[in-house]
Amino acid sequence: MASLRRVDDQGVVFRSHIDGSEHSLTPEGAVHLQQRLGADIVMALDECPPYTVEKRRVREAMDRTHRWAEKCREAEARQDQHLFGIVQGGVFADLRRESAAYLTALDLPGYAIGGLSLGETKKETLSIVEETVACLPGDKPRYLMGVGSPEDLVENVARGVDLFDSALPTRTARNGALFAAAGRLNIRNAGYRGLDQPIDAGCDCYTCQRFSVAYLSHLFRSKELLAYRLATIHNLRFIMRLMEGMRQAIVRAVSMTSRGNSWPSIEPRTRMCGWPRSSAG
Repeated sequence: MASLRRVDDQGVVFRSHIDGSEHSLTPEGAVHLQQRLGADIVMALDECPPYTVEKRRVREAMDRTHRWAEKCREAEARQDQHLFGIVQGGVFADLRRESAAYLTALDLPGYAIGGLSLGETKKETLSIVEETVACLPGDKPRYLMGVGSPEDLVENVARGVDLFDSALPTRTARNGALFAAAGRLNIRNAGYRGLDQPIDAGCDCYTCQRFSVAYLSHLFRSKELLAYRLATIHNLRFIMRLMEGMRQAIVRAVSMTSRGNSWPSIEPRTRMCGWPRSSAG
């Protein structure tokens, strides 16, 4: 919707795609809105340029993001909320290092890595994450924005990321792609019509504990609304179990290190079945 918005140092002016009404959002306004919502984590307003633009344009967006971060910090009024700055810089490692240095100098409660998963290769994404994480303080949360597939979570936790957000688990669920220990399962495939077993035998979610793959297949083929709800419940619980497993692995690693043993690495390319076997805490 780039044609509906205008960006300058003051903020963003955009038109509604619904009724054409004009709205503006400033850095200060973004903070005030999130304060009224009662958010625990408040994100500074940032400019995220397209992956395809030249470096000069990426730098302009990065510099504007830095200025907005300062304005957001000045607008903070509540002590029970935590302002995160967003590191920008596209796929340019030097800009990422510069952005991380600028934002960490503001001594914010946490830092996000933005502007990735916009069309670049997975190799580029992981390389930039490594570059950026290395420049962020280890005693503050590091949040990778817009990443949420099981394999990407494992890869990026192994690189030092703490927080994630993504619509992918729920979107794929609504489209019939379900996460399982052996990989993704396309519930619309004919082979699942008669499968009388749960999506994942090791899963403790409501869906797996009560319904078979065959029944879910029927719901999707019939376009019953319950199909999307049950699939979403499963995918979200799969992701939660995956994260629980990684947290437990990190705690065990810290415990072993404190006893003088070597740090056992979290292998990023472990199959998905390596993580989600933990039960609910």
